Amino acid sequence: MADHAEHHDDHHENSISHVASVKTLVGTGGTLLLLTIVTVLATKVDFGANINLALAMVIAVTKATLVILFFMHLRYDRLFHTVVFVSAICAASLFVGFTLMDSSQYQHTNIWHPGTPPVAPVGPRPTG
Repeated sequence: MADHAEHHDDHHENSISHVASVKTLVGTGGTLLLLTIVTVLATKVDFGANINLALAMVIAVTKATLVILFFMHLRYDRLFHTVVFVSAICAASLFVGFTLMDSSQYQHTNIWHPGTPPVAPVGPRPTG
């Protein structure tokens, strides 16, 4: 019975926990709301397709970074977890980047008007 009373839970003693202050949470939430308003307002202005896409992606990445850093407590976590997370994001960005670099090679073969499809680059020519 004495052994049971002296049992310590090592999990709680060795774990690192962080409780974010209300000021931090409210500030982060307010910034996310402000960035959401900026996102909605940015859709009302036409800067061109490429700039609009870049602007939307910058805002989305900023919002995701705030959520990850403060709401998911990555800012207060071990450096190893940050390195793993950033490495995963870089790998995913690399894959998406390679895919986007190749997308211009086949855009002319996409059928935008089913009534008048483009001529196939190889193979028999359509009759009629």
